[in-house]
Amino acid sequence: MKAFLKTLGVTTAAVALVACGQGSNEEGEANGDGGNPEEPTTIKVSASNVPHAEILEEAEPLLKEQGVELEIEIAQDYILPNIALNDGDVDANYFQHRPYLEEQLEQNSDYDFVEAGAIHLEPMGLYSQEYDSVDDLPDGATVMMSDSVADHGRVYSLLQEAGLITLKEGVSVDATEQDIVDNPKNLTFVNSGVAAELLPQAYTNNEADLIAINSNYAIDAGLSPTEDSVILEEGDAENPYVNLIVVRSEDENNEAIQKLVEVLQSEEIKTFIEENYGGAVIPAE
Repeated sequence: MKAFLKTLGVTTAAVALVACGQGSNEEGEANGDGGNPEEPTTIKVSASNVPHAEILEEAEPLLKEQGVELEIEIAQDYILPNIALNDGDVDANYFQHRPYLEEQLEQNSDYDFVEAGAIHLEPMGLYSQEYDSVDDLPDGATVMMSDSVADHGRVYSLLQEAGLITLKEGVSVDATEQDIVDNPKNLTFVNSGVAAELLPQAYTNNEADLIAINSNYAIDAGLSPTEDSVILEEGDAENPYVNLIVVRSEDENNEAIQKLVEVLQSEEIKTFIEENYGGAVIPAE
């Protein structure tokens, strides 16, 4: 079978949401207009374990040089980081791509979030325990994806690029199963009821012939997107699935947040990403 990479370690200290709730606004930390001017500004960021928290850890000393202390809240799913941001328990989050953010804003009218900056891309991969090539897939093969609707069009587009299906002309990130006009291998799709973070376990259990796994969860589970995937998304500048720093709209011009984005977009961090993730994580253009 395909080789597994050793899971990358994260040594950051996760800060409990209860502690975060003692809020930056209360002490004038994150808003930059209160507190002791000689004290560093502290910002709290909710982030996925890998690679987001690891990238933030690398950014910590660079931020500290600019008078910004960083506290990292480890997120295990795609739901709680936006809840924490909306509740004011954290100052920013770093886990989601643009289509997911847009979907969340449509579904939650109380979310008043904006992008503070684009940081990196994680190519989506499709993995199989049984098959090393799409040519080997049998008629009626099953394809499993997460219940995150924002990723469905991404997976269907990947399958089209691999020659497995054909979509209606003009559809891409918003593609649904109903947009498939040709399915020569009669693929069947499992696209509900499975959270994204559970897909690596579904792969281990061989629950489908092809399983679409976000690279952050793949890496965290010891998979190498570039070596273990059967199909891997290309990471080009046109890819809409870039991962973002997201903040409440009131903090869009927050000086500490701007420093965070500048550091994460710096050459130092780009080099770190390129040297540590071997193409499984790609710096944003």
